[in-house]
Amino acid sequence: MVRHIVLWNLHEENKEENAAAIKAALEDLNGKIPGLRFLQVGRCYNGYDLCLYSEFDSREAAAAYRDNPLHKAAQKIVHAAMKERVAADYEC
Repeated sequence: MVRHIVLWNLHEENKEENAAAIKAALEDLNGKIPGLRFLQVGRCYNGYDLCLYSEFDSREAAAAYRDNPLHKAAQKIVHAAMKERVAADYEC
C-alpha cells in the first residue's frame, strides 16, 4: 500500500471558500478511481492551510491516479488556489 500526503498553503483571497472547494473536489474522487482506497482533505490548524491524506493499492495505482482525468479536473481547482505545496509518498 502507498500513502500519499500533500500539504498546501492557499492564497489569502477567498481562502475558506477555496479550501471547501478543494476538499469537495478531491473527496469526490473516492470510489471513482481504481486503486484509490481512501482520500481525505482537512483544514490544518498549524503549519499549512490544508492537508490531503490518501491511500493507494500500489505505486502503479498512485501513478494512475495522478494521470486520471477526474484527478486532473480536481487539480485545476487546487492549482488556482494554492501558493505552496509539499508532498510525500511512502509504502507500508
